[in-house]
Amino acid sequence: MVWLRRTTHYLFIVVVAVNSTLLTINAGDYIFYTDWMWTSFVVFSVSQSTMLAVGAVYYMLFTGVPGTATYYATIMTIYTWVAKGAWFALGYPYDFIVVPVWIPSAMLLDLTYWATRRNKHAVIIIGGTLVGLSLPLFNMVNLLLIRDPLEVAFKYPRPTLPAYMTPIEPQVGKFYNSPVALGSGASAVLTVPMTALGAKLNTWTYRWMAAWSKWD
Repeated sequence: MVWLRRTTHYLFIVVVAVNSTLLTINAGDYIFYTDWMWTSFVVFSVSQSTMLAVGAVYYMLFTGVPGTATYYATIMTIYTWVAKGAWFALGYPYDFIVVPVWIPSAMLLDLTYWATRRNKHAVIIIGGTLVGLSLPLFNMVNLLLIRDPLEVAFKYPRPTLPAYMTPIEPQVGKFYNSPVALGSGASAVLTVPMTALGAKLNTWTYRWMAAWSKWD
């Protein structure tokens, strides 16, 4: 029965990673679209880093295997690329959807877990901080490699958006000079408690499993 438990376990990871991807899309409604790039980058950074940290650390501690966080992020990436391909097949440009860069940050979480000899508290503090700091950096590089976001936003607005939500030119300089710095700072602070939440959820899961095992 060991193989069955392992198979069920990894399928469970796949299901939750897919659901996490859907949550990240719905959290900001059109957060994946090119019209959010400069106006909502800080919100994007916080939501993506915290979502990644919760799920990745939960399953990494559940398996106890360094590399599970990267596996989790890879599933989210593949699923979003499928969504990107679907929009492309509908006639929208390749740059209409931007796939977030989760994998490098998840690799840092795995590296922390491995380097600290599976120390849960080090993963929460160090790993959570690294995820929050790195994700905005990787994603800004990703955004710089594609076409002008405003051009895509005005030419190909999301069809489900009402007229009053048509993208407008952002006034980034009036609020902050560096969305990457602000995004990294905010994410680094908020991702740590969210990583701790993922670790706590793992503890609750083990208690639930132990309680149900009494009925076996």
